[in-house]
Amino acid sequence: MIKEEMLNKKVWAVVGATPNEEKFGYKIWKILLDHGYETYGVNPNYDFIHDERVYPSLKEVPAKVEVVDLVVPPKVTLGVLDEAKELGIEYLWFQPGTFDHEVIEKAERLGFKILYNDCVLATLMKRKRK
Repeated sequence: MIKEEMLNKKVWAVVGATPNEEKFGYKIWKILLDHGYETYGVNPNYDFIHDERVYPSLKEVPAKVEVVDLVVPPKVTLGVLDEAKELGIEYLWFQPGTFDHEVIEKAERLGFKILYNDCVLATLMKRKRK
């Protein structure tokens, strides 16, 4: 199952990470960290979330990202697809509200392993923390 494959990967990037603790971009970033994932925030509008560095793009992340979790509008997501493909990233998790028909079609055409209509936050909240 693609979901388990993704959850077994250890290096994640959250595109749309934010220091605003009320937003899903923060909650998802934080729960991944809390569950022991090596997690990188990606958002050109911030330099840090708490003491953790945030990167302006996937290209700037100083690690080989295995899974990208998207928490941005579909228009932004479309642009991220090209960057992820260029970097050789295989797995994309589209949070609710981050995709539309065009996004899914392009992701499939580019050969990504994708998951949508599911939430990593809800999934990890059901699991025990490490």
